[in-house]
Amino acid sequence: MTRLSRRHFIALGGTAASLGFANSIAVSAEPPLLRIRTITAGISLSSVHDVARIRATLQTLKRIKAAFEASGHIVQSVRLATQPLAEYLPDWQSDSSIAALVKLDALAVENGVGLALGPVINRDESVAAMAEWARKLIGATARTNFSVAVASAGTGIHRKAILTAAEVMAALSRGSISGQDNFRFVASACIPADTPFFPAAWHSGEDSFGIGLETPNLLSKVFSDSADIADASTRLKASLDAALLPIESKARELADVHRLRYAGIDASPAPGLDASIGKAIEALTGKPFGSASTLAACAAITSGLKTLKVKTCGYSGLMLPVVEDKVLAERASEGRYGLSELLLYSSVCGTGLDVVPLPGDLPVDAIARILGDVAALSVRYSKPLSARLLLVPGRRAGERVEFNHPMLTGSSIFSPD
Repeated sequence: MTRLSRRHFIALGGTAASLGFANSIAVSAEPPLLRIRTITAGISLSSVHDVARIRATLQTLKRIKAAFEASGHIVQSVRLATQPLAEYLPDWQSDSSIAALVKLDALAVENGVGLALGPVINRDESVAAMAEWARKLIGATARTNFSVAVASAGTGIHRKAILTAAEVMAALSRGSISGQDNFRFVASACIPADTPFFPAAWHSGEDSFGIGLETPNLLSKVFSDSADIADASTRLKASLDAALLPIESKARELADVHRLRYAGIDASPAPGLDASIGKAIEALTGKPFGSASTLAACAAITSGLKTLKVKTCGYSGLMLPVVEDKVLAERASEGRYGLSELLLYSSVCGTGLDVVPLPGDLPVDAIARILGDVAALSVRYSKPLSARLLLVPGRRAGERVEFNHPMLTGSSIFSPD
C-alpha cells in the first residue's frame, strides 16, 4: 500500500465523512434502491471573508438534511457551492488568497461538508500561473473543489482555457497518490449553475439548494423486469416519477420554510461501489458493458430521464464514472471500452469523461486534445459535459492501478489514443 501523508489521510477521511461514504464502505447485502447522494446549497458571497453567512447556510443545510432523514431518506452528504471564485476573490492567484481559502476549507471540515468554488476560469483565457496555484491549494486543503470552464453555451469552445485546464491536471498529478489530487478538479463544458454534483458545482443568483441522487439499484430492478429496451425506458420513467415526486414535494416545502430557491433534482443515476450503473445497463442489454447495444441502452436511459415530472437541474444525464463503479472498472480492465466509446455514449446521454485513469506522463498537449474533444461534443450537442482525469504517476496504459480512496475501485490505465 502506498504510504499516505497526514494531509492525504485527512483528505481521504474527510471525503468519506463529508460525502457520506463512511458507512457505505461496508457494503450491505441488499443496498437501498435509492439514496440522496447530496443536498447542495448555493450561496453568493460578498467576499472570501463572509464567514458568518457561510455558517448560517451550513446550519440551514443541516436542518434540511435532518428533515429528509426524518422522512425516511438516506442522505449521504451535504455540500456548499459558491458563485465563480473570481467574483468574490479577484486576487485569487495570490498567496494570501490561498490562505483565506484554507480557512474556508477548515470550516468545511469542521462542519462535515464539501466545498465547491465554481469555475476559477469561466471564459476563454489562459492563466499560466493557475497550475502552480492549483497544486498549492489542493495540497493545503481537504474538501475544496474547483473547475475550469472549457466551453460555454454563449461563447463556444474555450481553447485557451483548455490549455490551462490541461496544465492544472498535469501539475496535480505530480506527487499525488495514484493521481488522486485530480479527484477534486474538473474541466467543465456548458455546466449550468445549480449543478449539485462535485467538482463542477457552482452557483448563481439567490441562495438555493438542489438534490443529487444515487439510483442505479432502482434502475437494475426496473431493467430486470423489462421486456425490452423500449419497455425499460417507459418503466424507468414511471418508477423514477414515483420515487422522486415525494422528494420534490419535501424539497419545495423545506425551500419555503427556509426561504431558499429550490433548484431542482439532478436526475443523473450517480453510481457508488454498491450501486453500479454498469450492472444496471447489463441487466438491460444482457451483455457486458461496452458490447453492441450499450449505446442503445444509454440512449434509452436518457430518454427516461429527460421526461420526468420533477424539476430537474445540473447534468440530469447518465453518469459513467469509471473507477467509482465496480462493473465499469472491471469491464475497462477487460478492454471492452475506452475513451472513444465513453465519448460516444456521452453523445446520447452522459456527463463526459469521469474519473478515468490515464498514464501519469501524458504530455500537456495530449491532455488538452482529450479536453478539446469533450468541449467540442458539449458545444455541438448543447449538453453539459465534463472531464475529470486521474493521471497516475509511474503507470502506463494497460497497467493496473489501485486507489487509497473510499470512493474508488481499482482498474486498468486507459490508453489516451
